[in-house]
Amino acid sequence: MSAEKKSAIILAAIALSEGCWVYFNLRPSFSGFMRYTGFASNDAGAVGWILGVIVAIGFIALAARLPSVRQNLFRPSFLKLLALAVAVTAALCEECIFRKWFMDYLQHGGTGVALQVLASGAVFGLAHGVWGFFRGSLAAGIGATLATGVLGLALGVVYVSSHRIVAPAIVAHFLINLFAEPGLVLAAVKGEMGRRNAIS
Repeated sequence: MSAEKKSAIILAAIALSEGCWVYFNLRPSFSGFMRYTGFASNDAGAVGWILGVIVAIGFIALAARLPSVRQNLFRPSFLKLLALAVAVTAALCEECIFRKWFMDYLQHGGTGVALQVLASGAVFGLAHGVWGFFRGSLAAGIGATLATGVLGLALGVVYVSSHRIVAPAIVAHFLINLFAEPGLVLAAVKGEMGRRNAIS
């Protein structure tokens, strides 16, 4: 099976699994979910939105060091269409879980903001480290964990800077997945993450 077909299966599986989460959370009340995420208000403030765009551009530029990411940043393809589905579902699902739910849970337990951001980044990185292990490379797995951990930290800062409104982090995550995700999955399948040009 070609790397593109394997990548398509992976992207479709992500979109389907995280899409189920989105569906079951949107179904009871679309307007309630929009209020929960902050899309129904303008309370996030300009700083949060600006930081969100900076984080998205920065991570996409870093990921573009991988050949597969560079080749697929803007190229129309079936993978890019799947990436659009992943961008919507993963951005909503993962930002609500790793930022809104997890960081707010820590806040309610008395954890300080710095530890909330660090913990969110660490858990996010561990959850995404699997990409580097696709070709059995420990170095690539560690690199992917660190790279996505730093991204998780940055998105945590976006969340806090947005007055704990998760919408700017969702938009940043959406942009990253839309432009970089097809190439990142291809890079993982091809083993590019274990090479010197990896984003780690």
